[in-house]
Amino acid sequence: MQILKAIVDAHIAGGEPVGSKYLSQDITISASPATIRNEMAELEEMGYLVQPHTSAGRVPSQLGYRYYVDALVQQYKNTRSEIDQINEMLRYKLTEMDEILAEVSKLAASFSDYTGIAFKSGLGQVRIIQFKSVLLSQRDFLLVMTFEGDIVKTKTIHLSFNLSEDSLRRFTEAANMYLVNLTSDAITMPIIVKLEALMGSAGAMVPPTIKVIYETMSELDTADVKLDGITKLLQYPEYSDVSDFRNLLGVLEEKEKLLDVISTHTTTDDGIQIYIGTENESDVMKNTTLIFKTINVGGKPLSVGVIGPKRMNYSKVIEMLNGLASGIDRVFGENALPPGKDDYE
Repeated sequence: MQILKAIVDAHIAGGEPVGSKYLSQDITISASPATIRNEMAELEEMGYLVQPHTSAGRVPSQLGYRYYVDALVQQYKNTRSEIDQINEMLRYKLTEMDEILAEVSKLAASFSDYTGIAFKSGLGQVRIIQFKSVLLSQRDFLLVMTFEGDIVKTKTIHLSFNLSEDSLRRFTEAANMYLVNLTSDAITMPIIVKLEALMGSAGAMVPPTIKVIYETMSELDTADVKLDGITKLLQYPEYSDVSDFRNLLGVLEEKEKLLDVISTHTTTDDGIQIYIGTENESDVMKNTTLIFKTINVGGKPLSVGVIGPKRMNYSKVIEMLNGLASGIDRVFGENALPPGKDDYE
């Protein structure tokens, strides 16, 4: 295990095959060069190492990386300056989930020197469990929608005509009667026509309000992913083959393809998730590791992570992701989204 760990650490640092001569200079390994060579041969036979060339050096196999991650990786400690940087950058005002995804992916790329990734899973067929409303002016009102899972979305709706307190109250009562517990595809034209009839002279408020309700439900239904620092991968020799990198780029730049890869790793586990090489179930990611951590923001799962070579600095990335998760939790507190132009408590 000492020899395997030393080989992985050295390969992560330098990117070159590691030989017994190099390991014999490691003060943590109390074995002769002959013993080291024998152990390396045995590790290769067991599938933990591979010999890429005719030289005596070895590199970790996917199985070797997996054992290293599961049993040998040592915890990396963020320095005080790194922690301060994370906290400072997270103080930016973030209101909408797409802003959060974009900013978090930038942070992950910045602190890891790999490609940063942030993604949210679609919630599926969401249902509103309660409507509330507040009249703001003669032509503006606030619609508060509470969804399953205690997710609250608040939207300001502007009308082209004056609206009374009584009309808004009647609409809210009708919405709670006819729209609660329905999915978006269940809000059909007959229901909309019935709401318009119930509202009488104020029926013109129904179409624009239903449009906002549809858009909000669609926003919650849809999965999304943001990437930052894709070109950072070019500094690693694993991506020097233009054809292979172009294929990987095709997956990373097409949201649907990347979401297909990510969807194979959907999890409710709040720990670090690590998928090495072919564990990603995508041939173009055979030399790539995807590592992420899932947290909750405003009752919605958000995953933040990095994409990089298999010889990733796992200990540093794990600590960085834990630090980001803690920082996000501190910024948003109580798992709630902060006030924004359309969303606030």
